[in-house]
This record gives sequence, C-alpha cells and structure tokens, in this order.
Amino acid sequence: MFNLFKKKSEVDKLQDSYKKLMEEAYKLQSVNRSDSDQKYFEADAILKKIEEIQSK
Repeated sequence: MFNLFKKKSEVDKLQDSYKKLMEEAYKLQSVNRSDSDQKYFEADAILKKIEEIQSK
C-alpha cells in the first residue's frame, strides 16, 4: 500500500515500455513481419537507453 504513491524512476518507465513493445512485436510476428521487426528495433533502442542509464 505504501508503494502506491511512489513515483516510478526513468528506468522503470523504460522497462515498462520495453516490455510492451516486445509483447506487441511477438503478436505481430505471425501477422506482419516488417511491423514486428520495427517493434523489435524500437525495443532494442529502449534497451540501449536502459543500459546507458544503469552504467552511469
């Protein structure tokens, strides 16, 4: 309950968006491969940002 008012850090927000993009890419894999590849590319860019922030 005390975690209810805690703000998310930038890394947590990026991880949530990374997870969402990976799920979308997985779902698109069987329908449209090029859209799926685009989602994986976007997710990879977010992962690089996460790693950059954590390395500081």
